[in-house]
Amino acid sequence: MKCATHPEVETNLRCGKCDKPICPRCMIQTPVGARCRDCARLNKLPTYRMSTQYYFRAVGTALGMAAATGALWGLVASYIPFFYLNILLGAAVGYGCAEIISLAVNRKRGKSLMVIAGLATGLSYLIALVVPWGIHFNYFDILAIGVGLFVSVSRLR
Repeated sequence: MKCATHPEVETNLRCGKCDKPICPRCMIQTPVGARCRDCARLNKLPTYRMSTQYYFRAVGTALGMAAATGALWGLVASYIPFFYLNILLGAAVGYGCAEIISLAVNRKRGKSLMVIAGLATGLSYLIALVVPWGIHFNYFDILAIGVGLFVSVSRLR
């Protein structure tokens, strides 16, 4: 018997659903047995499938959250100038941005959302630097941005 996709390959293996002859290169191992590529239907999980509308929602929400959290970050850090507080504020901003973006796109996840949330966290720090009452740069801010990026990216993983 010859493989249906590769006629030069001898095989004794058949698809468990449609009974088409398949070779080991064509075989997809599924929980119910060996399947051909057509029967296996390797699709992404619905949690990771996103339409263009969801991307626009994510970007719009990220820009809004970056503006709001950036202004709030600058305000809180200017009135309470305790430098370790910036690390906690960075984590809070990262969590807030990621959570609101996740809610806006119906709890979807994926690499593109991780990038959008990371950029929103970084943009919120830049807004906190620019606002008139904003914060002044110090080296703990690098750690604060890193913690915020880590929290926002890991939240949407």
